[in-house]
Amino acid sequence: MKTILDHFPGLTQDQVSQYEALQSLYTDWNQKINVISRKDIENLYEHHVLHSMLISKFFHPVSGTKFLDFGTGGGFPGIPLAIMWPECQFHLIDGTGKKIKVVEEVSKSIGLKNVVASHIRGEEEKGKYDFIISRAVMPLQDMVKIVRKNISQRQHNAIGNGILSLKGGDIRLETSPFRRIIETIPLSEYTSLDWYKEKYLIYLPL
Repeated sequence: MKTILDHFPGLTQDQVSQYEALQSLYTDWNQKINVISRKDIENLYEHHVLHSMLISKFFHPVSGTKFLDFGTGGGFPGIPLAIMWPECQFHLIDGTGKKIKVVEEVSKSIGLKNVVASHIRGEEEKGKYDFIISRAVMPLQDMVKIVRKNISQRQHNAIGNGILSLKGGDIRLETSPFRRIIETIPLSEYTSLDWYKEKYLIYLPL
């Protein structure tokens, strides 16, 4: 948890309490349903919670902004961002029902009022959102084909609506089809932790 406080010293006490609760909740649920690698659960804050939260270093959405967490798994990046931005709305979807069960129970346990979780595939989702968020779910081109229909035409944030995706490794081939409009932000700009040296936030306006 110290990692989170070092990077986000301005959190409210309610937010700190919610983030602190995640370790025991995910440790408990991970013993029943494997949503995080068993070897990696000890790195929950450094590799999962902080990773998700770093999107908030890139921009600050206005109240009422709607996010679709595409392929949320156990709730990343949606749950950490829902804590960070309680005035925004989050719909977390995944094709695996057991993972959505974890999302629902974790959200309920920490009192999140701005999260809805659905066991549904992206192709079936019909809602409109300002931003699609994800963590390395699938190649960007494939994802764009699925979620383009879900991007709202209303524009009320400082940046245009689109995709905010966390990616790692060599992403040049994946991003090249969109090179004229895509923005690639090294997460090492926001943290000095070694794990983030080849981690990126991709912003693709749609």
